[in-house]
Formats: sequence, C-alpha cells, structure tokens
Amino acid sequence: MTTSGPSGRDAALRSIEREVGVLLRRVRRVIGVRARAVHPDLQPASYLLLAHLEERGPSRSSSVVDELGIDKGAVSRQITHLVELGLLERTPDPHDGRAVLLSLSDDAAARLARVRAERSERFERRLSGFTTTELSALADQLARYNAALDDSA
Repeated sequence: MTTSGPSGRDAALRSIEREVGVLLRRVRRVIGVRARAVHPDLQPASYLLLAHLEERGPSRSSSVVDELGIDKGAVSRQITHLVELGLLERTPDPHDGRAVLLSLSDDAAARLARVRAERSERFERRLSGFTTTELSALADQLARYNAALDDSA
C-alpha cells in the first residue's frame, strides 16, 4: 500500500512542532536581547533568574533552584555574578537567621521595569492585527497546549 503523504493530522502535528521550534528559537534570541538591555554583561539565564525574583519577590536560593529546575551550582554562580553587577542583594531571612533571601536591587528593579514596558509596547504593536477575541482564543489554546505537555518530556 502506498501513501501519497502524511495524513491531515500528521501534517498538522508536524506543522505545530515546526512552529513551536520557530517560537523557541525566537524566545531564546529575545531573552538574550532583554538580558543585554538590563545590563550589557547579563547572561540570559541570569535575566530569567531576575525576572523570577521580580515576580515572586525575595526568595531563598533553594526555592529558586526548586522552582526553576536549575542546577544548584549554576544558580550559585549566577547569584554571585548578579551581586557583582549590583543587580541582586542578599539579606538575612527574618524568619531564619541562618538563611539568606535574594532580592532585586533598586537598580535591577528599575532596569527590569523599563525592559518590561518596552516589551509590552512592542508586543502590542506586533499583535495589533489580532482582535481581542483572537488574542483570547490564542491564549486559551496556548494554555491548553502547555497543560497537555505538562506530564510529558
């Protein structure tokens, strides 16, 4: 039996896989651009750590390791570099004097806010051709896609 090509479902799945690949490459590039916009010496992984702390607030490094799923040694090196750049501060945990909380410096918070505002403006411009209904549908489909992938590798 010969087939003339992939079934409609197979073709759709391959198309999704291809488009997700394009999206991932674009996201990696954009994260690098954002990192350099915060500080010229900032690595993309460290930018993500800062963004995480911006969202979560002061945290222990062990929480960052658990929540981001990053190697403990890598997080430690990133923290050291961020402190050296003046973007991260270490303070004693008021609930446990043996522990240290990581938080953004005022400079880092201001830099991240500027990058976030620029990002939001750019995002709005690029998606201006979408209606609110289309944007909501896209958000719903992305959430469904992410939920479907949660339990798989």
